[in-house]
Amino acid sequence: LLALTAFICIETIMECSPCEGLYFFEFVSCSALVVTGALLLLFSLNLHTRIPQINWNLTDLVNTGLSTFFFFIASVVLAALNHKTGAEIAAVVFGFLAMAVYAVNTFVAVGKWRVSSRQQSSRQSSDYIRARTESREVVHRPEIQRLDA
Repeated sequence: LLALTAFICIETIMECSPCEGLYFFEFVSCSALVVTGALLLLFSLNLHTRIPQINWNLTDLVNTGLSTFFFFIASVVLAALNHKTGAEIAAVVFGFLAMAVYAVNTFVAVGKWRVSSRQQSSRQSSDYIRARTESREVVHRPEIQRLDA
């Protein structure tokens, strides 16, 4: 919601002289809104369970980490290059708020990713141990005779 509010604020600006900071902020807020919205839709409809080949915890971590970084850069650039109009100041404030929320979400996503990677590695090692012990088990079958006997 903060990314949407920042995007709406930046879209209300009618004219700008050096527009690069404004365009970059617009791109970052729109991109974060679209990607996060798509992931939210995937997670809320449980569609991510149909594609198990993708590590969804890592995908969420990368999305929130990059959004945090780019919102920080875009907000700093817009704060430095703005004309001190109300819409620009509001966009900067909402940009920093969105960055803070994405940073908290990144922290949570790191924790979820660590837990899932530990569970996956322990599952892989237990599968390896089970496969090794099953390969060592000898089934005694009387129909098979030893050659050296």
